[in-house]
Amino acid sequence: MAERTVFQSMSHKHVVSLGPQASVYEAACIMTGGNCSSVLVTEPPTALVGIVTERDLMTRVLAKAKDPQTTRLVDIMTPNPLCVPPEKPVAEAVLIMLERGFRHLPVVGPGNKPLGVFSARDALPREIDNALNLAEFREQVNDALG
Repeated sequence: MAERTVFQSMSHKHVVSLGPQASVYEAACIMTGGNCSSVLVTEPPTALVGIVTERDLMTRVLAKAKDPQTTRLVDIMTPNPLCVPPEKPVAEAVLIMLERGFRHLPVVGPGNKPLGVFSARDALPREIDNALNLAEFREQVNDALG
């Protein structure tokens, strides 16, 4: 049986992106609305210039007490991120993430067109992912109930 590719494994097969001058607040809103953990930073027409992740929001904005309304993505993004093609095997992508210490890999197609982001969570077997989703749901319910 052939190994899954990163594109086959991606939970979100659409591009969530903003321009470099967008605010961190806008990024947080689009990530929340799209239920995703990263946003690609692009310049027209589709040039990928960076990526911003939940971890970036925590370590580069919240922990440094920066104002999300006025802080621009260009100031906190990881510029020129390492990217993989859609046919990259999952195991190879996970190895890259482990060796480099990151949890998100932009996936780019022909002409370096962004196709989305492969996350560490996408590499998990479906059963583990379902269990994680259930655990997160229970935590949210417990938080809501106090």
